[in-house]
Amino acid sequence: MAVTRLDQNYDAQVAAVRSKVMSYAYRKWSSLSAYRDADAEKLIAELVPRVEAGQKRVAELTDAYLSRVAAQQLGTTISRGAVADATTESLRGVDANTVYQRPFTTVYTSLSNGNTLNAATAAGAARLADLVSSGMQLAKTHAARQAMSRTRVELYQRTLTGRENCALCVIASTQRYYKGDLMPIHPGCDCGIKSFIGEPDEQVIDPKLLEQTHEAVAAKSGRAADRGGRDIGLNNPVADYLDVIVTHEHGELGPVLAWRSDHFTGPSQI
Repeated sequence: MAVTRLDQNYDAQVAAVRSKVMSYAYRKWSSLSAYRDADAEKLIAELVPRVEAGQKRVAELTDAYLSRVAAQQLGTTISRGAVADATTESLRGVDANTVYQRPFTTVYTSLSNGNTLNAATAAGAARLADLVSSGMQLAKTHAARQAMSRTRVELYQRTLTGRENCALCVIASTQRYYKGDLMPIHPGCDCGIKSFIGEPDEQVIDPKLLEQTHEAVAAKSGRAADRGGRDIGLNNPVADYLDVIVTHEHGELGPVLAWRSDHFTGPSQI
């Protein structure tokens, strides 16, 4: 499906919000003189309102965008409703203070394992970035599900931004999903969502991109395209690359996209 100016504007606006909040979080983390309880309380008090304002804005942008896309696709007016609640607790089921204490816990754990302070704080910064990033993506997916529930469009597709898209995103973008299913995410994911008008029985909606994925793997491996997926970590033949991605249900993040060969151990990996 061709990318429209509406698609581009929405993507640019969401990316700008995400970048602004991520930059703010990084500056606040870098400005800490210590990583004790008082520092954690200060950062959380300053950061959470910014993060949740960003999540709210992403939810609003997503709701408006999907309503306009559906209206164009269906040739009708779409009634706007309440935008999904984008607070951290609503999105994750865990209060924001608990969530944003985790980077500090990462620092303490790293230090207890014998790492240097620099290494420990870098690990904490990475943890913080993951939390902020996943919060923005959850705001997008929750708002999308609520927005699509108000339309007659039953299917949606994953759209690629070109910034963070890994092979998981690319493969997942070649198939369609039902709107009742929340779009799976993964760490660093910034995929977009768009309603899909097409044949519901056709699982693969972009066979050309899927074929290009096969060819890219073949070029990298120096062998013929392995549609059994053995070149990406499996030892048993499967029908297609679509079969090597699975969804784990994460208690806090909801559906999380992963390789079938990965071992999913829980929240500490997200």
